[in-house]
Amino acid sequence: FRDRYSKIREILTRRLNSRPIESLGKSTTGREVSVIGMVMDVRTTAKGNRIIELEDPTGMMIAVIQKDAEVYEQSRQIITDEVIGVTGITDGNGRLFVKSLLWPDMPSHTASLEKGSGCALLLSDLHVGSKYFMADAWQRFLQWLSGEVDDPSGLASQVQYIVIAGDLVDGVGIYPGQQNDLAIMDIYAQYEAAAEWLNGIRKGIKVIIAPGNHDIVRQAEPQPSLPEDVQRYFRKDMLFVGNPAWVTLSGVSVLIYHGRSIDDLVLRLPGISYAAPEKAMIEMLRRRHLSPIYGSRVSIAPEREDHYVISRPPAILHCGHVHTVGIARYKGVAVINSGTWQSQTDFQKKMNIQPVAGVVPIVDLATMKVRKLIFS
Repeated sequence: FRDRYSKIREILTRRLNSRPIESLGKSTTGREVSVIGMVMDVRTTAKGNRIIELEDPTGMMIAVIQKDAEVYEQSRQIITDEVIGVTGITDGNGRLFVKSLLWPDMPSHTASLEKGSGCALLLSDLHVGSKYFMADAWQRFLQWLSGEVDDPSGLASQVQYIVIAGDLVDGVGIYPGQQNDLAIMDIYAQYEAAAEWLNGIRKGIKVIIAPGNHDIVRQAEPQPSLPEDVQRYFRKDMLFVGNPAWVTLSGVSVLIYHGRSIDDLVLRLPGISYAAPEKAMIEMLRRRHLSPIYGSRVSIAPEREDHYVISRPPAILHCGHVHTVGIARYKGVAVINSGTWQSQTDFQKKMNIQPVAGVVPIVDLATMKVRKLIFS
């Protein structure tokens, strides 16, 4: 938490002249001051005012947003454990009446300056081993990549990279009753099958594979790359990275995150839904953090460094997890959720989840234009 605070505080300090919380004593009563703090709690009082408990390394304070304040609607976006800037009037008793809020956010023009060459395909959530894995669609995908089908645009020949953002296999024991949905019961046999499918990708394409919550790594994030006894099933030229991971494709920076924190953001933020995962991903960029809420659905391992701070703007933020394709552009960043290769399961039917399957976002690394290829 201290690492998170110091890194995001540095970003906010460039735009806000703040003071330590402990310096806000009687001498500051009635004066406008700014602080940068981590949100310990946010709640609404019986009278409808919003209370934010803020903390920095020097102390704690209460920030009050009155229900008729201009920033009241904006304050609905505040979530626990994020780091924000707050400006207001102090009362000398440890309270600050808020006039404005500041999130770290992305700078306006940076990532869009990066230019590469060739194309990258962004995939995730293959779920090999599931009865619902779409083998026919994957076969059509391989045939297209290999030039075995008509490709008037010549796009297939321009593909230099394939990035897979987790859930290569369906796993074993991930959710109750999963055994009823499996075509392959053994986890290693699932990876052998996945390797067969991936090894069919045209040689010369760099394949980058990150894990997700269904893969054979620890559930606590950040997750390490797939173990070596699994990697040996795959072609030697494939690159295995952790979750999250930064990679550079032909000079273009890509931040890969499986995207499990989308579950938390959908629960906590108004207007965020599974149908439009790109909106949740934009909220990650606004907060400069991939998984801001601690202790909810995402299990985050306590380490010395917070690996989820978005220290610099990526050209591409690539997530998966929610089985829905979402594409947006935010302050020069291409925001892409890559859908799935698993058709609708019985569990998804019960939950009324409609997966977008067999659809592949393709990014032209020279122009950063994104389009969708449909193989379903």
